[in-house]
Amino acid sequence: GCVSDGTPLQGVGFSFSPKFASSFQQSLSAIRVIPAVPTKKFPPLTVFLVVALLCLMAFPAVMRAAADPKEEAEILNAAESVFLSMAKRDFPALWRGLTAETQRAIVRNVHKAVVKAGVTFSEEEVRADLEKGGGLALDYWGGYLSRFDPKTVLEESRWTFGEFKKDRAEILLRHKKSDYDAHLKMFREGGLWKVGLDETFSVRQ
Repeated sequence: GCVSDGTPLQGVGFSFSPKFASSFQQSLSAIRVIPAVPTKKFPPLTVFLVVALLCLMAFPAVMRAAADPKEEAEILNAAESVFLSMAKRDFPALWRGLTAETQRAIVRNVHKAVVKAGVTFSEEEVRADLEKGGGLALDYWGGYLSRFDPKTVLEESRWTFGEFKKDRAEILLRHKKSDYDAHLKMFREGGLWKVGLDETFSVRQ
């Protein structure tokens, strides 16, 4: 591991493993399947109402304001850019693409690990290192990417646009080996769309 100026941390041996780094794979199998409705037991009017309800559930845009094509493209591009930055190990660009909540969660986790290792860094110093892609960023994202391959999202998953609200949206990611969608949460902050990794994959959700 290294400190923010690139100097190795002697005897520390950082190897961060963020709690949500492997949650993408878990989330693909964690979503429950809605059981089929035994429609043959219902009278015709009830069948119609059930079918109509299921259609509304399947197409949330019917019930909510839909993003226009330009905004939808902006949201999808913002998400793709984050995973591309992961793949290229462009950690400053990756950091800029994350929500404020995700950034705060990462800073807290890294700061705790640094303090536990006996290194005196403030949270502000940790944040500055992560922003510029310094030694702590290399250690953190190295541990993250040892457990999560962004190619599973970029090359092996189907992307579809999901729920949209004014400053929130979801992208549905379905891996080719899964029957279920992972709901990637997106948030508009400061006029730009950001990826909510912690909001999506945190065990607190």
